[in-house]
Amino acid sequence: MSAALEQLRFLLVDDNHHMRAIVSTILKGVGVRHVHEAMDGAEALQVLRNAQIDIAVVDFRMSPLDGVQFTQLVRNSPDSADPFLPIIMLTGFAERHRVFEARDAGVTEIVVKPVTARSLLDRINTVIFKPRPFIRTADYFGPCRRRRDDPHYTGPHRRGNDLTVEI
Repeated sequence: MSAALEQLRFLLVDDNHHMRAIVSTILKGVGVRHVHEAMDGAEALQVLRNAQIDIAVVDFRMSPLDGVQFTQLVRNSPDSADPFLPIIMLTGFAERHRVFEARDAGVTEIVVKPVTARSLLDRINTVIFKPRPFIRTADYFGPCRRRRDDPHYTGPHRRGNDLTVEI
């Protein structure tokens, strides 16, 4: 996987310098050469405007712009640099409602802290080799939130009232 990662450009967003150092060390340890860093979502948006990024690794809670708000802006802002950007959320908040908040903002994958190399690399592997289709509904744009395939499904929509459009 090292050869595949060395060409990718990562954006690492966390207000904690030590967490950025840990994640950056993990990434560089597996061959990643290009890591841009930002201290919060607002700074990260500026990085996205100035550099091409392939995967963002973003903390959940930051100020003034947290990871959820950052994700919503990347997905939905008319001037977004890349609304399809894979976003991996780092969080110490593993409560169900927090995970749903991140998922509903359009986060691609979630890693619960404390971060391990295996958990981070598993999520990176997933966004690279098993990308989920993006969908648009009246109130959501982002990766499909349904993770399980129904082997008995035979129609164009998963539910009778499903107005999802795959992009």
